[in-house]
Parts: sequence; C-alpha cells; structure tokens
Amino acid sequence: MAPGQLDDLQTTHVQTGKPLAEVVVAAGILGRGELLRLVAEYEQLRYFAEVPAAPPSVLRNAVPVRLARDYGVVPVEENDGRLTLLAVDPMNPHVLDDLTFALGRDVEIGLADPEAVERLLEATYGKDTADFAEILQRAETAVDGAESEDAEAAVAAARDAPVIRFVDAVLRDAVRRQASDVHFEPFEDVFRVRCRIDGALQEVSAPARVLAVPVISRIKVLADLNIAERRVPQDGRIQMAVDGRAVDLRVSTLPTQFGESVVLRVLDKSVVNLNLDALGMPPEILAAVRELARRPNGIFIVTGPTGSGKTTTLNSALREVNDEETKILTAEDPVEYEIDGIMQVAVNSGIGLTFAAALRSFLRQDPDKILVGEIRDLETARIAVQASLTGHLVFTTLHTNDAAGAVTRLVDMGLEPYLISASLEAVLAQRLVRRVCRDCSETYRPGDDELARLCLDRAMTGAGTFARGRGCAPCGGTGYRGRIGLYELIRVGDRFREAVVAGATTLDLAAIAGEEGTRTLRQDGTRALLDHGTTTDEILRYT
Repeated sequence: MAPGQLDDLQTTHVQTGKPLAEVVVAAGILGRGELLRLVAEYEQLRYFAEVPAAPPSVLRNAVPVRLARDYGVVPVEENDGRLTLLAVDPMNPHVLDDLTFALGRDVEIGLADPEAVERLLEATYGKDTADFAEILQRAETAVDGAESEDAEAAVAAARDAPVIRFVDAVLRDAVRRQASDVHFEPFEDVFRVRCRIDGALQEVSAPARVLAVPVISRIKVLADLNIAERRVPQDGRIQMAVDGRAVDLRVSTLPTQFGESVVLRVLDKSVVNLNLDALGMPPEILAAVRELARRPNGIFIVTGPTGSGKTTTLNSALREVNDEETKILTAEDPVEYEIDGIMQVAVNSGIGLTFAAALRSFLRQDPDKILVGEIRDLETARIAVQASLTGHLVFTTLHTNDAAGAVTRLVDMGLEPYLISASLEAVLAQRLVRRVCRDCSETYRPGDDELARLCLDRAMTGAGTFARGRGCAPCGGTGYRGRIGLYELIRVGDRFREAVVAGATTLDLAAIAGEEGTRTLRQDGTRALLDHGTTTDEILRYT
C-alpha cells in the first residue's frame, strides 16, 4: 500500500459513511473474497467461499422461520450433532449464544459473503411480504374491548398474535430506519405512533384508539414491567434481534390524561461508530479533544441538549485513550455503549447508586480517567472537582445552551468559582443538525434575506453557495439524510480562569473565549453551510 493511501481510505470512509471494508474493496486493494477470507481467519470462523443454492432439505426446518429471519441465519451443515449456520452478521456475538440456547444444541457460525447469505435466507424462508397496513388492520380487528382497565384483559389482548405482530413490525421498521426513539402516544380520540429520525419526529401510523392499551401492554410485557400499574412512571429494557444484530430498547412509560405514553430509546450499536474521526469535527477541534483526552487531570465538560451526541463524543474520546496502562471507570445512566477494557457502572437511584455515590467509590478504585454521565447536583460536582484536583481526568456532561453557560450552571448549583477555575480544562458545546441528502442535493446562491436571518452579510460568505435537498426516495422526500455536528470549544486559559473567580457573567465569559479564538455554534453552523453539509433552517433551529 502506497504511503498516505491508508489516510485517503480513512478520509473516504469518514466522508461517505461507507464501511472501511467496502472502501478498501472499491479501491481495488483487496478482492471481496480475499477480504472475507482474512476476516474469517482473524475471527477463527469457517469461511465459505461458495454459498449453496439451497440448504439440505433435512436441515431447512432445523431453525424456525421466525428465528432465521430475526437472526439472519440459514443452516447449511450438520456434523456430529453440531449445526453450522451462515449468518448475515457473523460478528454479532449474540447470534451464537442466543441460537445455542433457543435451539438447545451446539451451533457453529460460518462466514460467507453477507449479500449471498441474504439471498439464500430469502430463497429458503421466503420474503416477509405482509403489508404494514394489513398487519395494522388485523390488529384492530382482533382487539375488542381492550380499553378495559382490567389488567387481565389487557394482558390477554397484548398476547393476541395480531397485536404482537404489529408491535414487532413497528419496532423493526424503526430500527431499520435508524430511528433514535419510538413514541407511542394515546390521546382522547387517536393513538399516534411516531419515530425520531435524524432528530425530527415522523409519524409512522395512527392506529385505532382501541389499540392503545393492548399495544402499550405488549411493550410492557416485553420490558418486564408491571402491566397493572398505570399510575406511576416505569422504566425497563427490551432486547431484540433485527436482521441478525442485537438491539437494545430502553423503555420509559408516563401516565397521562388519556393513558400511558411510552417512549423507547433505540440503542443500536451497529450504527454507532465510536471513532473521533467519524464524528466530523473540524480539524482544530478534533486535535484539541484528542489532546484533552490525554491530559493527566482536570475536568472536560461536554454540553448540549438531550440527543445532541454528548455520550458518543465522550465515549469516542475514552476509546482513544483506552489501553492496558490506563484504568478507566464510567458511571452512566444507562450504559449505552459497552467498551472492552473499561469498567462501566449503570447508576440506579432506586438503590442509592447515584452518580455521586458511584464517583465516591471510584476514588477508591485507583482510576486514571473517570466518566460521569452527568453532573446533576452539588454533591456530584464537588466530588468531580475533588477527583480532578487529586490527579484524575474527569469527563462529564451538562445541559446548557452554550459552552460558557457551563460555568454559570456549576455556580448556580453552589460550586465555588475558585474550585471551577482550578479544575476546569475545557468545555465543548455541540448540536446535531440534519445533513443535506447527498442523492438529491443541489447548490444555490443565498439571497440577502436568507443571509440576514443568519445575521450574515455578503462579505462574510463571499461567492460561497449553500445546499438543499430536493427530496428523493432514499431520504423519504425530506431532503435530509443523516446528521452532522456543530461544535463550540472553550479552552480554559489564565484570563478565563481569572474571570471565573471574579464572578463574570456568561456573556463576559463568552466574549473572553471569543477573543481567544473560540468559534460559536452559529459560526460553526456557517462553516457547515458553506461546506454544503446542512441548511439555513437547521442552523436557525439549533443555534
């Protein structure tokens, strides 16, 4: 491989979002078969250069249709009682464990071309051709009187096959469309189902109101929640397999005027790349975050609203410094990404395991770096400062509108300014905005009115153009597909520290940061506009 070629491949991987393996094959460096053989050798899996046209007839029923579709597997061999399966995603560790348990026999996973395995799966078990509208109609027909407050009636309705299939179809569709959340919302006359995709809610369907109780009861059954309890919020978890990969759904119920509202947070590790290079940070901010992650002590805060990618940023930074010489402990609510080599703790306030309690225990575990999911109270803030001043690097998050607001937020909690000044190293504010769809993007020259809405003038943009999406099938007609980040980083210097001790306001701190080179979220948004990454509407919506 020529010098610099690996860097070029990595750049293409980051810019296009395509898997690095696909980029390598497209560049002609390795053939697809050769790459698969090398992966199989590394993972110690049997490699099948050729996929059979059909599995042996005696094995076709060795795996039930639903399991085969859920896990993306097809049986191809049986030797001495051991069943060999080809998997669409053979790297998923849950496939082997789950199917060994479900089938009650020894199972071996083989590796072959995933596209060929998908074709074999469809040829063997057929395509699930049921129309979503048909599934919904069957569910509505099957439910009769399910609005009853009787718990037994609700459980019975939740076990009806049409209801089960409807819930299954909604959740699988949400995962496949890379939704971050699924909302089930009962109102007086309607029952609404919506998904948050690329940060925006989109309605999936509006089932009959009569389906609200059985559907929500079905979700509570899956999450192992109390079906009969509808007066208080509950939290649970669902684990399911979609297209051969394991997906976690965090479930939250909320009693409302017209019934329980349920929101499921989708944690699909296969669509999250914990790599700082993949986050699309401007080069100077990327370099600064890498340097901060290697600091021996201090506090590094990432701020932003819920769903702005704070956890992804911090976990990506931790992953870079995760080596055998470094002890890393995290306290999270919940643990969203499991990272090998890092000790992760899920806080549970119900049993007294709060962020503060976990952090206090961390100091007795001899860590080098600590992640605190969020500083929510004065006690947690004080212990975080203590940890940073005693030789630990602390990563954490806050909910503030901008980077400078993090200082004011800590002061409002009751933390003394001199402690903030002594421990704080940097604050990164970030937002996620929708990316212009690459398939239907078109460029245009913005008018004066549009620039005025952004508080820009023609001299600030020059001859630069903006981009917008016309709307196409891949983006669902929205003109957007995927998201990009906007970033505002404050590096805490001597002048900033003096201002913190002096009790400076958020505006004063922001002004000092600006004079020292900090680019605001709006200014970074202008960069994204000129790079054709997003649109004016998105920048005005989030900054």
